[in-house]
Amino acid sequence: MDKWEQRNRPLRLERRFEFKSYEGTRDFLDSLGEYSESIQRFPDISFGKTYVNITIRPENSDDLGELSEDDYQFATEIEKLIS
Repeated sequence: MDKWEQRNRPLRLERRFEFKSYEGTRDFLDSLGEYSESIQRFPDISFGKTYVNITIRPENSDDLGELSEDDYQFATEIEKLIS
């Protein structure tokens, strides 16, 4: 989790994943898509040829300015898609 950055305005977690090739980027995006569909939670994504930027916003918009354990767990599960 040390590569994720917490931002406060608006509250979110962000991380950039870098890859050696477009194929690696595409494989990661495919895995992320399948995982997100399976749990019905979708991060904000932007990407280029060899990188993917992920933004996770709090799942519960009623939270009082805090990211939940579920938000951090979602980030951890995304990291596992790399290995």
